[in-house]
Amino acid sequence: MGSTLWDSVGQTPLLRIASLSELTGCEILGKAEFMNPGGSIKDRAAKGMIRDAEARGLLKKGSTIVEGTAGNTGIGLAVLGIERGYRVVVTMPDNQATEKYTYLEAMGVDVRKVPVVPFANPGHFYHQAKTLAEQHGWFWANQFENPSNGDFHYETTGQELWTQTGGRVDVLTASVGTGGTLGGVSRALKEKNPSVEVVLLDPPGSGLYCHVTEGKVEGSGSSITEGIGIMRLTENFKRARVDRALRITDQQTIEMLYHLARHDGLVVGTSAALNVRGAWELAKAYRGSGKRIVTFLCDHGSRYTSKVFNPSFLESKGLVPDELPA
Repeated sequence: MGSTLWDSVGQTPLLRIASLSELTGCEILGKAEFMNPGGSIKDRAAKGMIRDAEARGLLKKGSTIVEGTAGNTGIGLAVLGIERGYRVVVTMPDNQATEKYTYLEAMGVDVRKVPVVPFANPGHFYHQAKTLAEQHGWFWANQFENPSNGDFHYETTGQELWTQTGGRVDVLTASVGTGGTLGGVSRALKEKNPSVEVVLLDPPGSGLYCHVTEGKVEGSGSSITEGIGIMRLTENFKRARVDRALRITDQQTIEMLYHLARHDGLVVGTSAALNVRGAWELAKAYRGSGKRIVTFLCDHGSRYTSKVFNPSFLESKGLVPDELPA
């Protein structure tokens, strides 16, 4: 008897990134979340939120789920929600990779593109989803503030990592979108071993680096990364146990994205490339120590071909796919 898409979320492989591990004398490991059924780590958040809503009687067959998303959570909600008999509506900023809109529309999702505006503006995709839920009586997943997002990562992703590493994780490093992944996994690993070092990675334009280093949410500029970097403290992120933070530039991200494709056969998205770049920077600092550094390969690069594998796009952003510096 076959299994369901629902059952296939999680238990993703933990891949050793050979080229970088051998360069640094550390073990750099990436959890292959692009192997989830919807193609990203956000399938876990989607499953956690749907499961919780069903348990509380907020979702029944024929219900509508609405969410504000950069794309991947919407895809996860659609893949799992459609299988379970739900309709899905998403509000998305209008500057995301074309592939995400196409993927969602192919599944019959009602995609509402909105202009990119600051979070305080009621036209922001987050507020638009909330308004639609209130107007129509739909279930608003609310991935940023819904604790079932981070709780699912605590229950699954964190426990899987502990088992896959035989209980030996020296460093956990990751960027933040909603805070669900880092919030859940950092709690799970710190409970097992309080000495696990947790390092937040932040792109330009996000305020969490300053929050960790200076105690204030402040940032400037913008980034080509999608779905990560925020200017507020979400309920999911508030539960993260973070020791320190690193800022990773777009140029550093692009260098790593192309390195992984050319040297390791890993074609990943921008958040994954940023995560691995952060892991590599940490490994260089710990060179030769044999430390085990774990991060997340959030989604596949095929979701961004119109951007990061498009020379014209890279040129317009002043980005060059150079080799990693020695």
